[in-house]
Amino acid sequence: MPSYSIGQAADLLCVSPETVRRWADAGRLPAHRAPDGTRTVDGTALAALARERAAGLHPVPSNAPATSVRNSFAGIVTGVRLDDVAAQVEIQSGPHRVVSLVTRESVEELGIAVGVTVTARVKSTEVHVDLG
Repeated sequence: MPSYSIGQAADLLCVSPETVRRWADAGRLPAHRAPDGTRTVDGTALAALARERAAGLHPVPSNAPATSVRNSFAGIVTGVRLDDVAAQVEIQSGPHRVVSLVTRESVEELGIAVGVTVTARVKSTEVHVDLG
């Protein structure tokens, strides 16, 4: 099982190393001392905390339509580029930037513009995962 340094764990959780140290000291994130004296965090425990912290980060509005799509990112539109037929819509959802290509007609019909809150729903037949 992989283990991570306090700094690596902080980067993955988007918090400061001091926050990870406080969580470790409080028992929220189990940490162990390596032979050289540094603290390491077990990958399984880190994954569990990441999942716990992500719960509710991108809430979908309660009045949203029912859907089978499970990957939803509520956010704010930060950019719209229109072409004759297509449009590029940029959304900031928490720390995540989502870029979507849609039709110009859809953007106009939905009233999508910078500053509007939207929910991006992602459903794909392919997902590529690279080791970080």
